[in-house]
Amino acid sequence: MRDLMRSLSVAFVLGLFVASPVSAAETSKQHRVAMHVDQNDPDVMKLALNNAKNVIEHYQSRGEDIVVEIVAYNGGLHMLRSDTSPVKDRIKEMVGQYSTRIKFAACNNTIHGMEKREGHAIPIIPEAFIVSAGVVELVELQEQGWSYIRP
Repeated sequence: MRDLMRSLSVAFVLGLFVASPVSAAETSKQHRVAMHVDQNDPDVMKLALNNAKNVIEHYQSRGEDIVVEIVAYNGGLHMLRSDTSPVKDRIKEMVGQYSTRIKFAACNNTIHGMEKREGHAIPIIPEAFIVSAGVVELVELQEQGWSYIRP
């Protein structure tokens, strides 16, 4: 009887491993990175894009999931303005290449402030989406476990 119970226990444990294989996707971690750009400085904008590209390519090469969100507010909103962005062509290229891995958030508070100062609507590139407040977006992403990187 003891041998029968031992055999059944071993068979049960082995059956668990055979019956529920774990794929690499199930064991790999999803990496989520939030960055911000708050300066109207093309070098800072390019650095943020370079950092995003490097992170995406690193984890992609390992077969791991990665999402990067760049949040632009204050002077950094120029990064996402279709009329003033020095990097809009590169953003379009990166979204085309990494469509599910990179996102761009534009601060609505900054948009309204710029509209008031400049006296006209502020056009945002189609690759970006608008959030109510850039700083709040960063807080909420971090509260959801996103890693925060400052370029």
